[in-house]
Amino acid sequence: MTEPLLVVEDLEVEFATDDGWATVLDGVSFTVGRGETVGLVGESGSGKTVTSLAALGLLPDRSARITRGSVRLDGVELVGMPRRKLEALRGDEISMIFQEPMTSLDPAFRVGDQIAEVVRRHRGGSRRTAAARAVEVLTKVGIPNAERRARSYPHEFSGGMRQRVMIAMAMACEPKVIIADEPTTALDVTIQAQVLDLMRAMRDEFGTAVVFVTHDLGVVAGICDRAVVMYAGQVVEQASVDELYHRPRHPYTEALMTAMPQLTGRSGRLATIPGRTPAPGAMPAGCRFHPRCGHAVAACGEGDSGGRVEMRTLLPAGRESRCLRVQELALRGTE
Repeated sequence: MTEPLLVVEDLEVEFATDDGWATVLDGVSFTVGRGETVGLVGESGSGKTVTSLAALGLLPDRSARITRGSVRLDGVELVGMPRRKLEALRGDEISMIFQEPMTSLDPAFRVGDQIAEVVRRHRGGSRRTAAARAVEVLTKVGIPNAERRARSYPHEFSGGMRQRVMIAMAMACEPKVIIADEPTTALDVTIQAQVLDLMRAMRDEFGTAVVFVTHDLGVVAGICDRAVVMYAGQVVEQASVDELYHRPRHPYTEALMTAMPQLTGRSGRLATIPGRTPAPGAMPAGCRFHPRCGHAVAACGEGDSGGRVEMRTLLPAGRESRCLRVQELALRGTE
């Protein structure tokens, strides 16, 4: 087995609040191999985007801080790296596709110029060479008449086309890792399928590792090799996609799958998860999910108020679950 390309290990992040610093990520660990797509899955507020921003050093300096842990890109430590060196890596060796392209693209500049700026910043060369590279990557992501559309402004593109521009910008320097933060949100299902096909093709062509942040388990099944399930700032389960869907090993994963609309099998009212994700600084004792869990027993609520249930390593290799009853529960997956 080769060394993982991206390693996030025991990452802890705190945010400043009126009552002091509150922990929002607690011991997050996962790896991504070359050419592998790993999904970060969970409800809003589970810590997926904060994990992505922390990995890239994009958290606001005054209101957020990494208090523990490591993020290594191809063996190079990113946590604590000087800002100038980190900026040289971002966009070159590791890139991010943000959730809403209309707020990520500068409305005052043509899309071709924005892509060319990334190329010149990291690869150098003349304006003409960078402009030619911008047209090349726009063509690769399926923008028709790319040479002409490179001179268009973001508002002249549809939502799906703007997302393609964001993917082109992220791929312009052929990075080792791309973090995609819910890139299919607010797109209709046809455009969503096209974007997923495009990202799959980019991954296969360049061998790029992808971290795919999403709350949509259907998207995870369609594009990811492995899934990392997050809840309340912690990783609660890790597994290959096939293993996760056929036999989940954490009640939260089972609850997410039960809440998925399905074409066959179940009928009637769509299932929901009762309650809500706990706020930072107000975590329950023991397992953080136990107040909402249908399988919880008294022992699940025991322990410190920080919710420090340890991850348990399972078979086959690579499976993990943060559940006290993991060996005795038979949880239901998808059909």
